Amino acid sequence: MTTIWPLPKIEIRALSTLKEERPVALLTGRRAWEAARSQLDLPLVVQAEPHKATHEYFETLAANLPPQAEVIYGVGGGLVADCAKYIGWKCNRPVVIVPTALSADGFFTAIVAVRENDTVRYVSTGPAEKIVIDWDLIREAPPNLRGAAIVELLTIVTGLLDWRYAHEANKTTPETRYMPWAAGLAAGIAQQAFKIAHGVGMGRIDALRNLLDLICMEVQLTNQLGHNRPQEGSEQFFAYAVERRAGGGRPVPYADLVEPGILISAALHGQDIAPIRATLASAGIRLGQIKPDDIVATIHELPDYVRRHNLPYSILNDLDPTSEKAIELLATTGLDATGTRPL
Repeated sequence: MTTIWPLPKIEIRALSTLKEERPVALLTGRRAWEAARSQLDLPLVVQAEPHKATHEYFETLAANLPPQAEVIYGVGGGLVADCAKYIGWKCNRPVVIVPTALSADGFFTAIVAVRENDTVRYVSTGPAEKIVIDWDLIREAPPNLRGAAIVELLTIVTGLLDWRYAHEANKTTPETRYMPWAAGLAAGIAQQAFKIAHGVGMGRIDALRNLLDLICMEVQLTNQLGHNRPQEGSEQFFAYAVERRAGGGRPVPYADLVEPGILISAALHGQDIAPIRATLASAGIRLGQIKPDDIVATIHELPDYVRRHNLPYSILNDLDPTSEKAIELLATTGLDATGTRPL
């Protein structure tokens, strides 16, 4: 059976107008709850603050869900959204997500990214029952998180390059075969992301609404295809691999992990880095959040990493990070802030 998942119902409203009568299991973070709690009146049964996204941890939380909880609420960012969807799926409860920033597309997807064996594995949970968007809440988020989901749209640039690269090498599967029409639609979404980046960085509601629309279009396109190849390639494989070094076991904002991956992937594909880097900065995405030593170490392990975890074929499968050409390309990213040796 093939399932084409829909987007969740999206309500744009003030949180203070949300009335929930069902007993609630709340998943949130400290800062997110501080921002939202005065506006949300929830009949809480239990409250938890997820701190990691491993399969075992999600399973433990699901096993300890109080039976009287009739609905799962996720208030915060991508981690609590994934946790809420996983528990809702595992325990057959509806899920309501209240983003405190437009920081990732995972609020709107039908999948959850779980960490397992030092990489990311996707679990199909189905979408949340409802997403509640309060622009006043989102506008008050830290600038580096407020519209960080624009990174999900910029990954299309490198994701499409890797998808076509795999196609030309005859390395796609029947399920992920290259489709020019889908690549064209995805490229159009990415093109619009470049246009709205400055407004997103400024926190303008019109730009954030455009970002919401583009995220929904990106998610529905991948829902239709049944895979993420148009927007997931070597840039996100870098993020998977560097996460354990960058986080030291603690969650790291998704944008901080994948931003250098986009620059690295674009460089390896011979793209001009400057407009991508400028767009990321304009949108408020923090640059240089990962230590150069961690970036260097991760790059050197990437060819083995993607093969060991059987990740979709990309330019990383053929990368020799010690070659003169690779070193020249990677130097254009500007990620080695120390300037003491090439990447």
